[in-house]
Amino acid sequence: MTPKDRAEKSAAAMWAEDHASKWAGMEITHVAEGEATLELTVAQHHCNGHGICHGGVTFMLADSAFAFACNSRNQSTVAQHNVISFTAPGRLGDRLIATAHEVSLTGRSGIYDVTVTNQDSQKIAEFRGFSRAIKGPLFDE
Repeated sequence: MTPKDRAEKSAAAMWAEDHASKWAGMEITHVAEGEATLELTVAQHHCNGHGICHGGVTFMLADSAFAFACNSRNQSTVAQHNVISFTAPGRLGDRLIATAHEVSLTGRSGIYDVTVTNQDSQKIAEFRGFSRAIKGPLFDE
């Protein structure tokens, strides 16, 4: 199995059980070893009292992209901790794009950066995720 095939099969296994990302309206648009891109169109129910995309929704999108990137090798992996910096608001109707890539993978610990942009390539947020591999694969090889 190629690394790309493994990443795609890992993503399919995770997506089948990822009710939260589906509920939020996310879509996977790219997955490869150590990489993932998820997208979301900001709807009314994603907006806060200021009329902009709730920060928790932006965080959730980035966190989901991080999850698919760090699980791309068919090794169950979870978050240790994450941090996000918001640089601009997402607005109603925006298409938010979270692009995750692996920065470091040493033993069971990984570091991943996720950039969230809108459809005009305006940066919305920068997210850094720290992962930890746990027991078990996502699917049997």
